Amino acid sequence: MKQTTRHQEIVNLVQKNGYVSTESLVEHFNVSPQTIRRDLNELADENKIRRHHGGATTQQSSVNTSYNDRKERQSHVKDAIAQALVKYIPDGATLFIDIGTTPEYIAKELVKNHKGLRIVTNNINVASILMANDDFKVILAGGEVRNRDGGIVGEATLDFIKQFRLDFGIIGISGIDYDGSLLDFDYHEVRVKQAIIENSRSVFLAVDHTKFGRNAMVNLGNISELDMLITDLTPPNEIVSILKEHNIPLEVINSQTTEKSD
Repeated sequence: MKQTTRHQEIVNLVQKNGYVSTESLVEHFNVSPQTIRRDLNELADENKIRRHHGGATTQQSSVNTSYNDRKERQSHVKDAIAQALVKYIPDGATLFIDIGTTPEYIAKELVKNHKGLRIVTNNINVASILMANDDFKVILAGGEVRNRDGGIVGEATLDFIKQFRLDFGIIGISGIDYDGSLLDFDYHEVRVKQAIIENSRSVFLAVDHTKFGRNAMVNLGNISELDMLITDLTPPNEIVSILKEHNIPLEVINSQTTEKSD
């Protein structure tokens, strides 16, 4: 493959996934790590990508990809992550479920076998999914409904969330920086996520590997505030170190085995 063709395909992959690792590009193109690192450096110099240790992200940090694109992307991975997470939710628990496509996959898994759950959510899609289980009590937050993804945000939503103190908070996120910062695109949405974290006894974050190193403009907190991280590939060493420092369990799943470390 010509270098120019490879460069364009790298840009396409970064734009599609938000983040790609050097390792995945080496495997994808069947070239040496040195070649990929050189490609990424050249593309970064041309302002076509943002270079990170271990991979690359998009230049754009102010606007997320469309909801439909995010919903279909990594769908099998999100399904497997959801299956792993719901094992930690006991029957009869109370929980928040946040905005995001991965939380929607989690809602689908909860409906299948769980009983007696009481769920507060600011996600119309999640509420609709959970209604399929007659044994659930679903409480939908008030506020401004976003047409693009069914999320509910605003001051009314924030005030509503703060009324509760629940067993679990399940949040979605757009990116995790190498210093452990949890990043998202919408300031109003981030405030609701912060309220969920503050009012949950345990906070679970379920993300696919494309979120590691991905750039977004609003900082909502740090992974040190979590009680568990579930993902499909081992995070970058910097993030793993933070998790170990704060004794936060990490579960790494794949299609064949499930690996857990404390």
